[in-house]
Amino acid sequence: METEQKQLEPVDTIAPGGMLPPSGKETANLSQLPPAYEPEAQWRRVARRTTHFLEQLPEYISSFFQENQRSLINSALILTAIITLKVVIAILGAIHSIPLLSPSFELIGIGYFTWFSLRYFTKSETRQELTEKLRLLKQDIVGD
Repeated sequence: METEQKQLEPVDTIAPGGMLPPSGKETANLSQLPPAYEPEAQWRRVARRTTHFLEQLPEYISSFFQENQRSLINSALILTAIITLKVVIAILGAIHSIPLLSPSFELIGIGYFTWFSLRYFTKSETRQELTEKLRLLKQDIVGD
């Protein structure tokens, strides 16, 4: 089984002047193309809008902050509290991993609790003194 191969003949598509001859399909596309000056005008419109937006950006940001100031501050405080809590937990974990440091802190805490209990809870006068100190502390924090 032999297959016959046919030689393709080259087709000259270039006109004598060096340009392609216009066909019906190409001339239909030419009439639909926008004028050459329009992309430059569109570019200038985009550039003008961008520069206007960038000029107004500080005003947009300040008005956004003024409208949402309380929410932004609360969000920042919550985020700060979460980060602080994670750092404290990491520090306590590191302290707990040191062999003799953790038991010594426990002994110090037990000793302070014992002293505090004997100092302020055994007598009536010292309980009143503690109550007065707590009332003054509350007044300093909360106000009058």
